[in-house]
Amino acid sequence: MSIKVKKRTTLLRYWTTRYIITLMTGVLILSVFSLWWMEKTALEYRLSLLKYLADETSDRAIKDNGQIVVGPMLAEIIEEREKILHLDQQPIIYIVDVDGTIIYTMPQLYIEPEDKQLPAVIMDSKDSIQRVEVKDDSQLYVIKSPINFDYETKGWVVIAQEEGALKEVNQDHGWLAMMMGAVLVLGCGVIYVLSRKISRPIQNVANAAVQVRKGNYDTNLKEEEPREEEIYELVESFKAMTSRLKQSDKMRAEMLAGVTHDLKTPVTSISGLIQAVKDDVVTGEERKEFLDISLKETQRLQRMIEDLLDYNAMSSGSFKMQVEKENMNQFIQEISHRWKVTQEEQQIELAIHLPDEVLFGRIDLLRMQQIMINLLNNAKQAIEGKGRISLHIYEADEALIGIDIQDDGRGIPKHEQDFIFEPFYRGENKKLKIRGLGLGLPFSKMLAKAQNGDLVLKESSERGTTFTLYIEKSQA
Repeated sequence: MSIKVKKRTTLLRYWTTRYIITLMTGVLILSVFSLWWMEKTALEYRLSLLKYLADETSDRAIKDNGQIVVGPMLAEIIEEREKILHLDQQPIIYIVDVDGTIIYTMPQLYIEPEDKQLPAVIMDSKDSIQRVEVKDDSQLYVIKSPINFDYETKGWVVIAQEEGALKEVNQDHGWLAMMMGAVLVLGCGVIYVLSRKISRPIQNVANAAVQVRKGNYDTNLKEEEPREEEIYELVESFKAMTSRLKQSDKMRAEMLAGVTHDLKTPVTSISGLIQAVKDDVVTGEERKEFLDISLKETQRLQRMIEDLLDYNAMSSGSFKMQVEKENMNQFIQEISHRWKVTQEEQQIELAIHLPDEVLFGRIDLLRMQQIMINLLNNAKQAIEGKGRISLHIYEADEALIGIDIQDDGRGIPKHEQDFIFEPFYRGENKKLKIRGLGLGLPFSKMLAKAQNGDLVLKESSERGTTFTLYIEKSQA
């Protein structure tokens, strides 16, 4: 059975097509509106000119004795005025008497005797400009102007013209088409350029993502820096992500090798020691010493396995906390004393700085002890020979209590500081000198967060390192 793969379009084509369709729709709407407006304007303008022609003709079509007269002079005047209208089809001008009987037409037309009377609907209307419908369903505009003499109407000048002829704007149609075509071409070009500019960095990120999926983290995104904030953030975030993935992949390989080595070492030692005892290679006190060493290696192996199990339980969310109100001043004193008496070497000075006011925090006492012991052990490991560890407890803000664990050891290299809370990460110095899985700081941070607190690296330099443990302050 074949699987049909849905064909996808590129971002450039997708947006360019939609922008062009939108532009064409806008140009079409604008063209229709412009055409309607031009026809409306042409109609109003020509109707006003025809009204002026009708008024002028009515003034010249009456003699001093009150008789309606038509002749060559009147025809010349009408022809001269008609040139202003710029019409392909000339209007028909009727001169009628007061009863609506046609006396004269221009151009001259043969009219049947029964048709020499203009319709009453035209003659009886008080409007000087009328829009009437003729037999073939076409629309006709009729303009009337009275022929007056001594305040008495002697007849009418009636001008008739088809609506279509009055609305004709052929020359303007050409200009409109050229203008809209230019706007469309220019708009399409601008849209394509802008869409390409926007889609190019996104396409580069997509191509780089394909390389990352194949396991190649050395992506090249060194093009010109995008000006758009969102695209810039996308590119920079992707760069940071690939850098972190590359580091994580490296750490994963190192972790696998490190965990394998750290678990294998005690197993090998235990196996060798027990085999020596079994084969009676050692006897007496030496035999007992071999068994003691085997027991210690077994305990160390057990602690490493417990660390792995605890970390996995914490990661999966199945770790339970028993948070209670505790006197933090007293807790710091007790945990410091407990840690101090368990140290075989007494070269480390441990100083405690407590506030005058007693601070109460909401903590899981057992897990908080685990965090503090781990931080104190790390501080000791950072000190070569004699040194000093200081504990400062203080009120960080209204909701949190801060505990600073400060040592005067060698410090954490700058390039390692961003990764110290990553699972299984171990610095170069620890890899060479100290056995472990690299779970101490990540697990301590997870425990702190599970108690509504946090663990952060405050500062580190050649003069020493300071970690800050934040815990929730008890409000009651």
